[in-house]
This record gives sequence, C-alpha cells and structure tokens, in this order.
Amino acid sequence: MARIVRFHQTGGPEVLKIEQVDVPPPGPGEVRIAVKALGLNRAESMFRSGHYLEQPTFPARLGYEAAGTVEALGEGVQGLKVGDAVSTIPAFSQNQYGVYGDTATVPAFAVAKHPASLSWAEAAAVWMQYATAYGALIDIAGLKAGDTLLIPAASSSVGIAAIQIARMIGATPVALTRGSSKRKPLLDAGAAHVIATEEQDLVAEAKKLTGGKGARVVFDPVGGPTVAKLTAAMAERGILFLYGALSLEPTPLPLMDVVGKSLTIRGYVLFEITGDPRRLERAKKFIVDGLSAGKLKPVVAKTFPLEQIAEAHRYMESNQQVGKIVVTV
Repeated sequence: MARIVRFHQTGGPEVLKIEQVDVPPPGPGEVRIAVKALGLNRAESMFRSGHYLEQPTFPARLGYEAAGTVEALGEGVQGLKVGDAVSTIPAFSQNQYGVYGDTATVPAFAVAKHPASLSWAEAAAVWMQYATAYGALIDIAGLKAGDTLLIPAASSSVGIAAIQIARMIGATPVALTRGSSKRKPLLDAGAAHVIATEEQDLVAEAKKLTGGKGARVVFDPVGGPTVAKLTAAMAERGILFLYGALSLEPTPLPLMDVVGKSLTIRGYVLFEITGDPRRLERAKKFIVDGLSAGKLKPVVAKTFPLEQIAEAHRYMESNQQVGKIVVTV
C-alpha cells in the first residue's frame, strides 16, 4: 500500500485526496520509484480542473515530475538499478501514469539519472521546464547568440528555464511580467531586461531594446489579446510559440503583422520532443550538460509537504511564485 494523490471529480484544489492504494509491481518496461520530491506544473492543475489536452478517467492520478530512488524494475529494463537516484520526464499520459504520491511507477524511457549535485527538490524541477523550453527554443527555433527572446509569464518555472537557456547560448532574454513586483527576482534569475506589461508599453519597449528590429522569437504560454502586441513587437520572419492557454479570452490572429512580416505562429507541446527518442536524447544531453556546468540551475520558489498538496495547488494558481513549486515526500 502507498499514499497516492487521486481525485474523483474535476474541480479546484480541494478535490485532491491522499488515499491508501495498493501498488502492483512494475510491469515490463516500467520502473517503480520511491518518491522524495514532486515538481508541480500548470498542466496538472488544468488536468485536475478538466481544462487540459485530455480529460481525466476516474479515479484519476496526476503528476509528471518526481525525483527519488529506483525501488523496483520491470522486465526488460536496462541501464538502471535499484537504488539509483533518478527523476521523471513528462513523456506519458496522466491517465496512464501519475507521480503524485510516495511511490510512482512510470515507463523506463521517462526516467533519467540527474547530476548528483542537485537536491531532491531541484531534481524534481528539471525536466518539464527545461525540456519544454529546449524543444521550442533550440530544437525548433534554433535560437542563437544575438537573438532577442520575449518571454511572457517569465516568472513561471518554464519562463525561468527559457531565461537560463537563452543566456547559456548568448541570446538576450527579455522577461515579460504584469507588474514590477517581480522585476528584481527576474533580473536576479538572469533576464537581461524586464518589461512590466501593465505599466509599460510592451511594443515600444521591445522595439527600443532591439534597435527597432523587434524580437525574433516569442515563447508564450498565455495567448489571449496580448498576442497582437507580441506580433507587433516581433522582427520580420520571427516565430511565436503558443505552448499554453492561460488566458480565458479569445486569441486574435494579427493578420497584418503575420502577413506583413512573414511571421510564424506555432502551437507547441513538450510531447513533440519527449515522444521522439532521438530528439529526447538530444534534449537530455543539452540539459544534463547545462546542469553539470552550472549554467542551468532550477529555481525552487516554495516547498510544501505532501499532506498540503491542495494548498500547493492553490499557491500555484495564485501566480505569486518565481520558479518551481515543489512538494516534498
């Protein structure tokens, strides 16, 4: 028996319950992990509330990111042994696997060894944020030294990862946040510039920072009306990634900018990378190399014990954090 977080209906954080569940041994190609820490993600709150890419099947588990030690191996698993320190990569459906709990069983291809220098909390804050940012910025956009990158919702864990990856390769990360209360934390996190979009003119500031050219790459999890300002702030032949839908308002298609500047607006999900073994291996090498060199460093905003999983979700939805919310087990 294990303590597992489940929910039996969609709704707010209060639907999350810690239940005693019988956990079978791992099947072929699976790994069971004794969980030390969990990294929380917006995808999980959306899944819990019924607004994600897939609808939950009840009773539902949830969670993509866990760090801990290998407890048992299923038939055919190679390259891992009991006792290894590992973390999980979001490469599976939450309807098939979920890691919230003191034990998690996941497919072996979604398990990675992480640098020993990371704490359990940091190790639980690696793969969603860095793989998401890597896939769009490096794998697809080919972000390079000298490029300017606009990062809406920059205080999120993925936003912080995008800042660090941009700095790692010599690009200029420009963090976007609604108010100036997060300006200093974002500068401390590595942003070259911060634009407070409710206090400053986003387009004018972006143009000023780029000598009038605009940004080549935009990495946006929000959508909504601000997309029109983002395209206006972009350079010719730029690319705008929409990797989330945090805004509840309609998202316009700014046709004159898109056509006039030959822009690309591209939907993007992490599973493009984690679902392709070759691209995933390249992502893992890039991320582990960056972590080992200290150029990538997870920022943990706040930790909660497993018993406060609902409170942790409430805090995530309050948008107060800069970096990753972690639950310790």
